[in-house]
Amino acid sequence: MATEEFPDSFADVLGGVQRLIRRRLRAGMAEPRLRGAQVELLRLVMARPGIRVSAAAKELYLAGNSVSTLVNQLVKAGYLHRETDPEDRRSARLTATPAAEARLREWQARRGALVREQVAKLSESERAALAAAVPALRKLAENLHEEVGGI
Repeated sequence: MATEEFPDSFADVLGGVQRLIRRRLRAGMAEPRLRGAQVELLRLVMARPGIRVSAAAKELYLAGNSVSTLVNQLVKAGYLHRETDPEDRRSARLTATPAAEARLREWQARRGALVREQVAKLSESERAALAAAVPALRKLAENLHEEVGGI
């Protein structure tokens, strides 16, 4: 593959893998179906209980009103609690419900099993190549995260 073709091919493959993992995981998951942005918000709230809506928007690189819409959807579905911030009555703090925690634990377990199963089908050299690429992929993600923060 020519060097100039690599970035596009690489991005296409990463996007395709992520889409296929999501599609495979949707089969058999509990309803209601959660969209990617909803799952990202739930994962963030679980990692940082009590996060403010504005901080979540900044962390996810989404507009505040977009996150507010997601919060409303997830509160209605029973996956988030929204409480007025005692330090700033104009802000809300978010916590995940036990239902959200259970749902995400199930999703993470299923995702881990799916990826392990598929990686096991690869040759030893293919598994070694993927393992060797993980540090570079982490650095790529870190670089992308830092650059988005500067926009």
